[in-house]
Amino acid sequence: MTILLQNKLIIRLLIISGLFFLSYSFFESRWIKITEIEIKSVDVPDSFDGSKIVFISDIHRGPFLSAQRLSGIVDRINAIEPEVIILGGDYVHYNIKYVEPAFIGFSKLRADLGVYAVLGNHDHYADAGFTRKMMTKYGINNIDNQSSWVRKGNDSIKIGGVGDMWEDIQQPENTFKGLKESNFAILVTHNPDYIERMNTDLIDLTLSGHTHGGQITFFGLWAPILPSLYGQKYRYGLVDWGKMKSYISSGVGAVDLPFRFFCRPEIVVIRLKKTKL
Repeated sequence: MTILLQNKLIIRLLIISGLFFLSYSFFESRWIKITEIEIKSVDVPDSFDGSKIVFISDIHRGPFLSAQRLSGIVDRINAIEPEVIILGGDYVHYNIKYVEPAFIGFSKLRADLGVYAVLGNHDHYADAGFTRKMMTKYGINNIDNQSSWVRKGNDSIKIGGVGDMWEDIQQPENTFKGLKESNFAILVTHNPDYIERMNTDLIDLTLSGHTHGGQITFFGLWAPILPSLYGQKYRYGLVDWGKMKSYISSGVGAVDLPFRFFCRPEIVVIRLKKTKL
C-alpha cells in the first residue's frame, strides 16, 4: 500500500470516527436515565421512611432543550409519583426569553409536599430577579438563603438552599436557623464546591448540579473541562462524609454544545430510609 493510500485511509477513518462521535454524543445528550439512590439516616422521621424525592438540575431550557422535551421530562418525573421535587438551578441557556417558558413547564410538576428550587449561575446571567418572579408565579418554592419545614403526618424535615456560589451570596445562618442535629435536613447548593464551606454536623444530605458530570468525559472516568476548584472531586455522584451525604447530579440539559459523551443526563430519585441507632 502506498503512502498516499495509507494517508487517504487514515483520513477516512478519522472522518468516520468524528461523525460517529458527534452522532453518538448528540444522541446521548437526549438519553435521560433514572438514577436511584437510598439515603439512610437515624434522623429520617417515621413518616418519611420510604419517601421519594426527585432531584433534577441544569435543565438549560433553550436552543438545545425545547418545550416539547421539557414536557416529556416533566411527565417522566410525575410518573415516579414523588412526594417532594427539588430543582437545582440553571433553568435556561443564558437568555431571559426562555425563563417563563421554562417555568410554565415546571408548573406541571406534581408533588404532594411541594416543589423547591434554588438558582444557578445561568439564572443570574439571564435575570435572577425575573426568574424568582416566575418561580412565585408558577408555584415553585424559592429556597435561596431560606428554608421550609416540609410536613408529613406528625413529622417534618427541613429543606433549604443557599445562593449560587459564583453569582450570589450564601447565608446558611438564615437557611438553617434553629436547626437541631436530630432534624433531618437537606441543603441544596447549585455549585458543589460550596460543600467545602459547610457545617456538616447539621446537614444530612446536600444536592448539587453545575458540573454536568463533565458533560464530555473520558469514558465516564475523567472530564477534561470541569467548573470546579477541586478537580474531579465533585464531578459526579454520591460523596459520603459520614453523617452527611452529598449527591452531585450530571444534570438534564447541555450547555454551549448539545453533546454528551459517557455522561448521560439524569433524573435522580432519592429514597429516604430510617435506620436505628
